[in-house]
Amino acid sequence: MARRVRKKRRKNIKRGYGVLLGIILGAGSVVSLTVIGMMVFYMLLGLPEISGLASYNPPMVTTVLDSDGNVLAYWYKEKRWPVPMSEIPEQLVQAFLAAEDARFYEHRGIDFIGVLRAVLKNVEAREIVQGASTITQQVTRSLLLSRERTWIRKVKEAILAWQIDATLTKDEILIIYLNQIYLGQGAYGVEAAARTYFSKHVRELSLAECALLAGLPQAPSRYNPARHMEKAVKRQHYVLRRMMEEGYITRDDMEDAMQSGVEIRQEAISLPPGADFFLSEVRKELERRYGRNRLLTAGMTVVTTLKSDWQKRADQVVRNGMRALVRRHPDDQDLSTFLQAALLSVDAATGSVRAMWGGSDFKKSQFNLATQAMMQPGSAFKPVVYAAALAEGVVRPNTVIIDEPVSLPGAEPGNPWEPENFDKTYMGPVTVRTGITYSRNIISVKLAKMVGLDSIRSLARKMGIEVTLAENLSIALGSSAVPLIQMVRAYTVFPNLGMSMKPQFVEEVRDRKGRVLEHLEPVSQEVIDTLTAFQMLHLLRGVVENGTGRCARSLGIPAAGKTGTTDDCRDAWFMGFTPEIVTGVWVGRQDKKTLGQKETGGRVACPIWTSFMSVVVREAKKKLFDLPEGVALTPVDIDTGEIVIPEQSRGKSVIWEAMREDSLPALDPSPVLSNRPYWLRRLNNFLFNRGP
Repeated sequence: MARRVRKKRRKNIKRGYGVLLGIILGAGSVVSLTVIGMMVFYMLLGLPEISGLASYNPPMVTTVLDSDGNVLAYWYKEKRWPVPMSEIPEQLVQAFLAAEDARFYEHRGIDFIGVLRAVLKNVEAREIVQGASTITQQVTRSLLLSRERTWIRKVKEAILAWQIDATLTKDEILIIYLNQIYLGQGAYGVEAAARTYFSKHVRELSLAECALLAGLPQAPSRYNPARHMEKAVKRQHYVLRRMMEEGYITRDDMEDAMQSGVEIRQEAISLPPGADFFLSEVRKELERRYGRNRLLTAGMTVVTTLKSDWQKRADQVVRNGMRALVRRHPDDQDLSTFLQAALLSVDAATGSVRAMWGGSDFKKSQFNLATQAMMQPGSAFKPVVYAAALAEGVVRPNTVIIDEPVSLPGAEPGNPWEPENFDKTYMGPVTVRTGITYSRNIISVKLAKMVGLDSIRSLARKMGIEVTLAENLSIALGSSAVPLIQMVRAYTVFPNLGMSMKPQFVEEVRDRKGRVLEHLEPVSQEVIDTLTAFQMLHLLRGVVENGTGRCARSLGIPAAGKTGTTDDCRDAWFMGFTPEIVTGVWVGRQDKKTLGQKETGGRVACPIWTSFMSVVVREAKKKLFDLPEGVALTPVDIDTGEIVIPEQSRGKSVIWEAMREDSLPALDPSPVLSNRPYWLRRLNNFLFNRGP
């Protein structure tokens, strides 16, 4: 009896333990499921939105072109050119599917069968030859998640892959993948990879090239064909075998592709020498307008104003000119070390910068001598003084002024300023024309005193010279430092007959869809009247014909300009123009020492200008300057400034001077040529017969 009771008690105890165990296990399961559910819920709350994938708009390369459509640079955060499926070869799609996700069109974003197959393949090969992630998972990882290696991220990746597969079509997922995937060498997407490795568009790829690219996603650095061709080919062969196994290609196709090989031809941009300085100006300008991030990600097309052939010529002539100067002074051991130069050439009608030489080595110094350096222009500033005097009606081109020693109040009492001419000589009574032709300092100083400093500074600012100018008569000799780019803008006033044109670097900006965001609009300002501008043009024409800029006579078409030389020849300038082009050249030294004895703007800078212009003017459509209404080309005695008639001109040096018709005395109209085409080669050429 007692034994039965004990047995029964044991059964009850066992039953109790079983019940208790069941309760514990049940509670544990509930708790586990609750915890798992809470974790999944927590992860779902933290998952990123996938709605943006439907309007996939990735970072894209901004392409910078010259004015003829040649590529100058690519700017980007990620080097990518998205392309539609219609431009991607079917064999490239098949290669990626075979290598990365053979069951892509069958699974729902996660491929458990593929995971098992990848494990078996990798064990068989004793290395990782096949990944376990689907293409959808790779898209998820690339666009929505971080690169951290945690199980939480893996779960998130799986959930998101399932959601994406349920939201987008397979083709939509695939095109995102092919445009997003990183393929080494900075290339994102298949188009960028095709350009980077083969220098061709993706639509032009061969089967062998397709297989090579499809082998890269697993380890872009390891299989980079530009660095590890043997490994890349081994991986390529694996992809080709997989394509055959999947029925995409035949065995013959596979063997032909394996034997054909591939040639790596990395895309190269042929940037014209010295154009780095130009591109730097373009980039600074666009970053101010659009912001750095948009410029590097929006996929814009920037058409610049640069002419690459002009830029090449600029680099060539500047370097040749600098070498020639060094050869003339073999005893100056430091000259080649410290010698500097700058050149800037613009379209007179629009201000478009066609060539810029801002320094000899952009990698060593990004300081742009054409836009940032402040240099005294010397006599190259004198046209501003002369233009102010003509505009104010203080003088005419034939007005006579005495070239003589002068003593003017200096900065300190009892210490007069006594300017001198460059050659230390004086010519006596000379016309305004002669004064600028031979760059007589005394004439410029007297004109400045006659017209007033305020008028000169005001006109200079209107012409585009924005720096603060000297508040004394030394302004007449170019004592105030001015950047080359501002001097070039000032000189656009003359061929434009009174209109100043702001130099511009960008011709057009288009968005990634080709829509025009902005187009070059000339920024102009009316500075002086047409007749004054033409009179100055006519005077500066004389500088080239028989003055300090004589070296430019060899150009072959009408040209005008002005030399500039500062004290001890620390700076040498030539500012010149033709009917279509304004170009400025400066040469100096970084240590501010002399360029050498007897060196001048006419000897140092003018030959560089002429060599450059001799090539670029071949493209010029407009060969002649326009003669505006209201100007009469009138015969003038160059010695006395008096208007002469043919019967009285024998034995005199006569020039056809640009006079305002309303200022002429009543004469027989026969000697006055009005409103006729200007620069008729022989008839209207200057008739200088005297030297300085």
